[in-house]
Order: sequence, then C-alpha cells, then structure tokens
Amino acid sequence: MVTDVTVSPSLEQLVAGIEALGRRALAVAVDVTRADEITACVARCTEHFGGPDILVNNAGTTIGALPFAEIEPDHWDLSFAVNLKGPALFCRAVLPAMVAAGGGAIINNASTGGLGAEAGFGAYTATKHGVIGLTKTIAAEYGDRGVRCNAVCPGYVATEMHEGANQWLAGERNISVEDMKRERYAGVALRRAGTCGEIADAIAYLASPDSSYITGAAITVSGGTPVGL
Repeated sequence: MVTDVTVSPSLEQLVAGIEALGRRALAVAVDVTRADEITACVARCTEHFGGPDILVNNAGTTIGALPFAEIEPDHWDLSFAVNLKGPALFCRAVLPAMVAAGGGAIINNASTGGLGAEAGFGAYTATKHGVIGLTKTIAAEYGDRGVRCNAVCPGYVATEMHEGANQWLAGERNISVEDMKRERYAGVALRRAGTCGEIADAIAYLASPDSSYITGAAITVSGGTPVGL
C-alpha cells in the first residue's frame, strides 16, 4: 500500500528506463485502499494514454503473517483492504471504459495461497482466495461485453515480501534463512523460487490476444509447487 502521494525515485527511474526504450510511461502513486485515489489515478492515466484496455492488479501485503490466533483485527482489516478491496475498486474504476470500448483484459495477482493454504499466513491466504472469487465473478458478468478477467497464482517468487517471509519463518523455527529456503523449496518441482520476470511473462500472455479464449482462469506459475492441503 502506498500512503505517500509523491512518486518515489525508483518509480521515476522506471519511467525513464521505459521512455529510453521509445515507449510512453507515467507513474502515479496510489493508496489502493482509497476509492478516490483510484478514481483519480484512472482519470489521469486515461488523460495521458486514452481509455484503459489492460489492468493488472499487483499490490499486496502479507501483514498478519502470524499464527492464526495471533492475527489482530487490524491485520485482517489491512489485508482485506489491500489484497481484495483494492483490486475490486480498481476493476470497478476501469470496467465502464472497457465495456464502452468493446472489451479489455484484467489480470489479478493472486497466489498459490489462494488455491490452498500454508500455515502462518491466514489473512493473506483468505484474501487471495477472495481474489480468485473476484476474478471469476468479473469474468462471468463481463464476458459477454468483451472483458476477460484472469488471475495468476505465483508460488514462491524472489521478492522483498517473500524474503521477509523467509526471515520470519526462519526466526520462528530458529534456523538459518538458507535452511528455511531449502526446506520450503523442497516441495517445489524446480527447487527454487521464481523470478519477477517469469511472473510478468505469464501476465503479458494473459493481457495479449494470444489468450483471447481464456477468462475466469486461475493459472499457477509456481515451478511445480503443490497446492491444497
């Protein structure tokens, strides 16, 4: 969740890098829990690029990564607001324009945690199950108007959030982070975490015409991580 409305230097660098490739880019900092900021973001992007035809909901948090009985009400509230309410609000903000234009593609970042469960991530798991339900609902309601909506379900991905989870779990088990990684990745067929680029490739496919007959799907991109209990 972004609470500072200023654009960070890293986002400015990202925009510069995209523009250096001859593309157009715009960075807008948004608190995804606030409908007014989302509406303003969509309006600004529409003014800059034209109406939206692709939306990727990628904001997320593992707040409340604790044993279930230790998850506080505030953890539940923030997890719901960022992981589920935020994507719902963004979808609501872009759907009218997509319908008016004859269609579009929405990709929600869910998780293998939205298909199964891992102990210690109750709030995250519950909200990611909700993201898949949201995805299927939009696909069912808007398919006849040309809008496709799918979810990607990454497994372990080498991000700052994932590394933070590894450190927390290692502390809970009183083992090293490297040992924790080996233990977690033992259940992954490829025996490693994925990269952000590998997840981005799946998102790009779902945003492209190559996936024109796919909607309402929750596609795992997990290196062979089992899902379920």
